[in-house]
Amino acid sequence: MSLAEEMFQAAMDHSPLSATMLGVPGWEDGLEDLSTDGEQVIRDRVARLLDKAETDDTEDPVTLAVIRQQGQAIVDRIDARLVEHTVATMSAPVNSLLMVSSKLDVSQRLDQFPRYIEQAAQRLRESDRRPLSRHLRTGVQRMEGFLALPVQEWEGAHSARIRTAVAGFRDVLASIEDGRADDRAGLCWLPEGERNYANLVRTYTTTSRRPSELHRLGLDIIAALREEYAEIGSRLWGTTDVPEIFHRLRTEMLWDSEEQMIENAVEAIARAEAEAPKWFGRMPSIGCQVRAVPEEEQSTSAIAFYQPSPADRSRPGTYWLNPLGATERSRTLSEVTAFHEAVPGHHYQFSIASETELPNMRKYAFIEAYLEGWGLYTERLADEMGLYSSDEQRLGMLGLDAMRAGRLVVDTGIHAFGWSRQHAVDYLRENTVMTGPEIDSEIDRYIETPGQALAYMVGRLEIQRVRAEAETKMGDRFDVRAFHDLVVGSGAVPLSTLDQIVTAWADAP
Repeated sequence: MSLAEEMFQAAMDHSPLSATMLGVPGWEDGLEDLSTDGEQVIRDRVARLLDKAETDDTEDPVTLAVIRQQGQAIVDRIDARLVEHTVATMSAPVNSLLMVSSKLDVSQRLDQFPRYIEQAAQRLRESDRRPLSRHLRTGVQRMEGFLALPVQEWEGAHSARIRTAVAGFRDVLASIEDGRADDRAGLCWLPEGERNYANLVRTYTTTSRRPSELHRLGLDIIAALREEYAEIGSRLWGTTDVPEIFHRLRTEMLWDSEEQMIENAVEAIARAEAEAPKWFGRMPSIGCQVRAVPEEEQSTSAIAFYQPSPADRSRPGTYWLNPLGATERSRTLSEVTAFHEAVPGHHYQFSIASETELPNMRKYAFIEAYLEGWGLYTERLADEMGLYSSDEQRLGMLGLDAMRAGRLVVDTGIHAFGWSRQHAVDYLRENTVMTGPEIDSEIDRYIETPGQALAYMVGRLEIQRVRAEAETKMGDRFDVRAFHDLVVGSGAVPLSTLDQIVTAWADAP
């Protein structure tokens, strides 16, 4: 077995549910071992493969770079012990398990659900790293919300055991009386937090950039975006006052109904699919459908997310939209989110890579700086493609730009510089158009998934940089369709490796 396949097998064994979510067959009957001993076993296995990668001469350089990045990411996440203080958001193990169960066939692993949930509870009981008190309360509410639902079809004959385990997990959350206060929200307040955060920053950005550098980058981008807001605000409303523009976006540009939100997304994706052949030489062999998040999951689901088509192409890629509170949400974010999550964003990215002859390690690597960098890159590409239907929707593009730039400031602020949760909330309130509930959700996500939010803007800027350098170097030889085929056809790679791939392409005669 090749080193690439060994690392791929280790990564999928570590997270079998992720394999199923990515559409990779062969792991339909497994669930991650959350115990301390179980994590140590997989860590040791991955560490041995990383040692082999140091002297391997059988893999090509790009594949070897992916092997190293993916292996180190597993080690860094295990070492950070996030499972012991992640209980409120989608990244929390139990929340994630319950959320995806209605979207995937979990019938072959239902007997493992109680064990998995009980392991999560045990890690919380034994840990010296407490979640935030507010997150403990949220976790209790979410477990009670699940228990209040009628028995779900997917629970099958295991319903009683699953619900007993969920009730036990709820009781553990409720019993913890020494949760962290909001003014000690970041990793810097936890044992080995500074080192763990530095490792996670490296993992998620695939760069050596320091938190202080990323913090300053975010501040600079936020300042530059204000000029773009003023320009479009002047055209749309005759005002360059950014606070007034923010106020109008928060209070005036709302959906009339849930149905209107879904219809708009369908129309935007159809428009993107029609225009895409001018910008891509290779299109996915399967389409992208739009679906509303089921009502029973809306309270714990993200606003929007993409689910890849399985390897057997038994269903299309799926763009999931959460209609909860649609009439209180800005319609300006509709098109930009559809372009990011679906076409030409993650749907093209995942689908095209999975149809290549690349090793599985390359097809299915989950490298956030590349994946989310591409999604954010396509938000601006969509403007270049002429896909936005109005200046109103372009303001939505700026809105998400500001959110991603704000993430650079706030994520580093919380975890490296000791910001309180309220400090982070205040910063996003002043510098983005997000509503209060959206900001709360975002901040909780940053607290529980340190470093992940940095990947978006760092990746986008790097893709834009390598494209600009290739355009300058190649002149009339530059073909944007070939560039996009190269980027998505290479599979997920570290940013430094992407630079090497594009440079070699641009230098070729």
